[in-house]
Amino acid sequence: MPKVTEEHRLARRAQIVAAARTCVIEDGFHKTTMADVIRASGLSAGAVYGYFKSKEEIVAAIAEDALSTVDELFDHILDTGAPLTPLAAMEATIEHVVTIAEAPGGDVTRVGIQAWSESLRNEAIRAVAKGKYVRLRGHFLEIARRAQADGTLDPDVDPECVAQVMFGMIPGFILQRLIIGDVTPASYQAGLRALLRS
Repeated sequence: MPKVTEEHRLARRAQIVAAARTCVIEDGFHKTTMADVIRASGLSAGAVYGYFKSKEEIVAAIAEDALSTVDELFDHILDTGAPLTPLAAMEATIEHVVTIAEAPGGDVTRVGIQAWSESLRNEAIRAVAKGKYVRLRGHFLEIARRAQADGTLDPDVDPECVAQVMFGMIPGFILQRLIIGDVTPASYQAGLRALLRS
């Protein structure tokens, strides 16, 4: 029997995650079943269950894929060495959200909104979501600390508080973009700049 390469395993896993993302975007998290994911992936049930034991594990993989691009963004932001303001970091994050939302394969922000909603009812999803969101908020905390070190943020402000507010602005942008439809990176950034000057 031929040996399965790591590249093959990664490709199969990506195929399943892409199929699940499409199902969730089209039918919603609550209605999507493992049978739907299996059918959309074109793989056997055994192959899919060999990678993921439950829908919650697949949702975690979708979130991980989306957040890995956010991690790369923050790695880039923090590696520049230039003075960093929370506003500049927020503007870069908003631009990045739209980039990943418009990437081929479906709008992962729709999946994120559905996972947030489902996490209120489902303990397993809540545990996954909490881990991802704590990591994302940790990026904002690092930005706030760097901004204090650079002198661009008041040294008397608690950076944890700044990180909480910065994190909270992202779901607000995503919800307005998906539900109301009139918010853009430019309009949100203009509002942020006005608010931070007041």
